[in-house]
Amino acid sequence: MPRVKVSVIVPVYNTGKYVDECAPSLLGQSLPADEYEVIYVDDGSTDDTLSRLEKIAAGAPNVQVHTQPNSGWPGAPRNLGMKHAKGEYIQFVDHDDTLGPEALERLYEHAKRNDADIVLGKMSSTMVRPRRLFRHTVDACTIENDELTQSMSPHKMFRRAFIEEHGLRFPEGPWILEDLAFVSAAYLKAERISILADYPVYYWMKRDDGGNNTQHRFNPRHGFWPNTRTVVRQIKDGTPASDDIDALQNRLLHRLYHVEILSRTREPEILREDPAEQRQRFEAAREVAVEEFPAAVREGLPAVSRLRAELLERGDFDGAVTLAERVREVKVRTEVGELRWEDGLLVADVTLDLLRGDGEPLVLVERDGKQWLDPELIAGVPGTEDGWEVPDPFRRAYAELVVKDRDREDWWYPEGDLEVRLRPLGDGRSQVIASGQLRLDPEKLAGGRPLERGVHDVWAYVQLLGVDRMVRVTSDSSTGTPAAAPALTEGRLALPYWTIKGQLALDVDQRLRKLGPDTAPAAARNTARGRRSLPLPYIVTTPTAAPARVKVTVATLSVQADLLPTPEGSTAYLRLPTRLELPSGRHPVSLPKTAGPIAYAVVRNGTLLRVEGPAYEAGAGRRLLDTVADNRQVRRARRLLGR
Repeated sequence: MPRVKVSVIVPVYNTGKYVDECAPSLLGQSLPADEYEVIYVDDGSTDDTLSRLEKIAAGAPNVQVHTQPNSGWPGAPRNLGMKHAKGEYIQFVDHDDTLGPEALERLYEHAKRNDADIVLGKMSSTMVRPRRLFRHTVDACTIENDELTQSMSPHKMFRRAFIEEHGLRFPEGPWILEDLAFVSAAYLKAERISILADYPVYYWMKRDDGGNNTQHRFNPRHGFWPNTRTVVRQIKDGTPASDDIDALQNRLLHRLYHVEILSRTREPEILREDPAEQRQRFEAAREVAVEEFPAAVREGLPAVSRLRAELLERGDFDGAVTLAERVREVKVRTEVGELRWEDGLLVADVTLDLLRGDGEPLVLVERDGKQWLDPELIAGVPGTEDGWEVPDPFRRAYAELVVKDRDREDWWYPEGDLEVRLRPLGDGRSQVIASGQLRLDPEKLAGGRPLERGVHDVWAYVQLLGVDRMVRVTSDSSTGTPAAAPALTEGRLALPYWTIKGQLALDVDQRLRKLGPDTAPAAARNTARGRRSLPLPYIVTTPTAAPARVKVTVATLSVQADLLPTPEGSTAYLRLPTRLELPSGRHPVSLPKTAGPIAYAVVRNGTLLRVEGPAYEAGAGRRLLDTVADNRQVRRARRLLGR
């Protein structure tokens, strides 16, 4: 009897149809069924969830179902699931999410190879932005890698012996932030933590009924603020205190301060919620900030975030609203240079900067040897009459390019990094910008594997001066047009283009875009010297490109043709089938959705004689040869003479 390698624990409550949507991804894993178990724990559902679970278990020997009275939160069901688990590792999954087909196998192998206590698997989601934590696979790290705090959900793989050794359990009952309490405790205790970033293992998807959004977040019964204090104290107890803004404790507390505290002072929340209710949240956040967080955490914030914290500590709600209104209008501008193919990579220079609401650059102003935040941004904000100093313009600043698989919700990181720097604007003014090069490899971008067939959109995430934005990489002047020449990549066509919203996208294998005259103009006057293929310029081929199959229309006949890369890698040949069931003559060749022909096929008695460019007109001598081209002796003579 094989040992159980992984126990998958799934808490459920009134899940309904979503449990049926999740189940196939759990039961269809590449890991053999007798090497893992799925443990459902029903938290007192009142709908048909339990009967759905029992039906699933009846058809799968590795599924078990347990029930308990309603506890009101996922913590207790997860704890009960851990009591029944027999696996070497435990993977937590929510009932409305899914796993990648090879998730358990890959996570387990990564865990065993690195003797890891915890493995963080790459997450894909429709609800949150991508996390740079999953930019690279990491064999082993510890909590010293503070980027771990970008992922505080429990949807990870934990070594069961590690959980038992340290008595790790979820808080039970209606205890919001139970995931932060459990995961932060685990991070602090773990000796080896691994990250699997080259395969999407967990899909955290938004439900169409909104049921997986956190509701009643600030209901006093759920104890949001006391629970925040509990998690903060847990981190403080597990790390040494220090006045150094870059000390481990202060770096770990930054995430809690930024997400749970400053969110009450910033857009969109402070501008969206009822002012009376938001004032109460603001005051509660102020009390926790002052009483629980060391001063070094606030001092280590970037410029705009530090100003928010100052307004919060002073209790200046109206000032925070004014700042939020100004910052809400800040936009990110993307500047994209010439797009081109280099050694099989789509390459372009990219620059990102911040613009104020009036469209002018968000600047720093030098005065008395110091840098000060743009006075137009903070005009009217109390306490900034003499300006707001920016001691370190690069504090927690970074920017990155990401590529999203539109069909699968997967995020991938192209090669290269963006550098954050100051760009002088003259008169003592400068601007914090990020610049670098996009280097998109269609054959390796997806965790070292080729991108799947489909459309892949290019985005940028920017965090400059405490202003963070997720934006489309766009062009002001191009919409719906090709962005660069098509390329053949391992037998597939890759078509870069600007979407109707002006966003840079790459269509792999003609998912939405088709090869046509706007993407690959044909040679206007190419006779192909009697060959049965025609060179098409402006199609760039990668060094190892294989032939690509394309559908073309010859007269009224639809046939499969080949695009073959040329040795120099700058063009591709269009090759038609030798036999074409068409009348003798010269027939137009068109690509899908092509307004005019890209070539002409000369056919005699159902045999393709040659392919001509669309502007080529055969002379009398050529027409005579065509009439006798089916004569064996003539064909032999032509071959001997080399035409």
